[in-house]
Amino acid sequence: MLDLAVPPHKQLETIKAACARGTAKGILAQKPLGTNYAEAVAAVEACEAAGIVLAVNQNMRYDQSVRAAKTLLENGTIGEPVLATLDMRGIPHWKPWIKEQGWVTLRIMSIHHIDTFRYWFGNPERIFCSTRTDPRTDFPHTDGIASYILEYKNGLRVIAIDDTWTGPAREGAPADIGIQWRIEGLDGLAIGDIGWCHDPYTTPSSIRYATKGDKEFHTPRWEESWFPDAFIGTMAQLLIALETGDPPAIDGRDNLDTMALVEAAYLSAEEHRAVSLKEITKG
Repeated sequence: MLDLAVPPHKQLETIKAACARGTAKGILAQKPLGTNYAEAVAAVEACEAAGIVLAVNQNMRYDQSVRAAKTLLENGTIGEPVLATLDMRGIPHWKPWIKEQGWVTLRIMSIHHIDTFRYWFGNPERIFCSTRTDPRTDFPHTDGIASYILEYKNGLRVIAIDDTWTGPAREGAPADIGIQWRIEGLDGLAIGDIGWCHDPYTTPSSIRYATKGDKEFHTPRWEESWFPDAFIGTMAQLLIALETGDPPAIDGRDNLDTMALVEAAYLSAEEHRAVSLKEITKG
């Protein structure tokens, strides 16, 4: 098995080289799976032609609060979801390679959240996105701060704010850093706090939820954290796929819809309109 740890603009050529060599049975690629949707499609098709199982390291799916929320949705504890929100106020460390890309937040940070929304709720019909530059990021980019709405056919609305500025937290003002998510269902409410943004970054994420008739929130706890414990899940799901012959939980072809939604977000921000998933996938 090949575990890739290269920047997105190097992934396609590395995957193609691995396919040509023909010794790997499985590849765990980083997100984003290429610098755009077309590169992601090319990577998936190369692996399929070579008979190599491709999985993507969308590790937020294995954050403990995200898994707990998925359980609440699957077993009907909080009922049909009506509204979900995610609010990220965090200051990432942009790696040197990203300065060459002309983009930051949507493909690096928001892609985690968009993939998590797909994991929770499936594919939306369309996305509306608005972006602006981050005053602190001193290289060319368009998407330092991003806000977007996912619209679902059944009426569900998912709203996210991904703010990599957070105010002048590094310029002398007090910081208010964190990532919180919220799912409101017909029968209950679930609220999560992602530990990655806390100090230390190994702080466990948390969840609290309540349903009709509860007098207080349920607050399960665990010791594991998104970083580094969630990475066990992304590696294990590929190993299990190779062992069983079933598709991996984060299959490369499935991840194309995550990449397509990110691409749709960029197009939406550029053209100031909602963009359907089908506009990108042509499906």
